[in-house]
Amino acid sequence: MQVNRISSPQSPDLDDALAVRHTVFVVGQNVPADLENDAHDRTDATHYLARATDGTPCGAARWRVTEKGVKLERFAVLEAYRNQQVGAALLAAVVQDVRASHPEATVYLNAQLPAVRFYERHGFEKVGELFTEANIAHYTMKLKR
Repeated sequence: MQVNRISSPQSPDLDDALAVRHTVFVVGQNVPADLENDAHDRTDATHYLARATDGTPCGAARWRVTEKGVKLERFAVLEAYRNQQVGAALLAAVVQDVRASHPEATVYLNAQLPAVRFYERHGFEKVGELFTEANIAHYTMKLKR
């Protein structure tokens, strides 16, 4: 498996990443497409694409700078590739790049309830109360220093 940072909004890799997200969020979780895709996708977000050893796109993620720090978003792994370290590889690549480019920033994300333990294993902690977004329960989580 390979994880790559997507170099440009015009890259075909971004289309592949958006297709992975569509399958996971819109098809799999019934998130409205207009909530899943936003203006950040082709403007200020930095995207990543994971590919299986045969080249098949299997995971995606992005991050962007906000007024609260650096927000990690849209982590998605196709069902057939779950529990194969795709999410861990994506998270490691994203955190490494974020720490290199914004070493002092607060790094945070909104984790779906089933993913909270995954993020806790990778150094995040819950902050605040449980909330609902797109009819899915989430916790905000911050990366410990």
